[in-house]
Amino acid sequence: MRRFLEKFLSMPNGYTKGRYRGRTYGVTVEISADGHRRKLFAEELGGGDHVSFNLYLLDGKPPQLKPCEMPTQKVIDFVEGFSADA
Repeated sequence: MRRFLEKFLSMPNGYTKGRYRGRTYGVTVEISADGHRRKLFAEELGGGDHVSFNLYLLDGKPPQLKPCEMPTQKVIDFVEGFSADA
């Protein structure tokens, strides 16, 4: 989970294109005004795959990962394996 957190927290707010497992994805990261919630929505461009989750960073509590109707491992694998275009 540590690698996932480091990689996700380094992703910029906004839209990015990149690759995961040889396929191209459009990724949008939204950070709430107070910084306590980060949301990611990724969709495969030209395909049907997607990844969506919220991460809650609440004071004094461990990070809470909330995938949107998909396995947690899919979310972790995507973030750790995603490579943004230069």
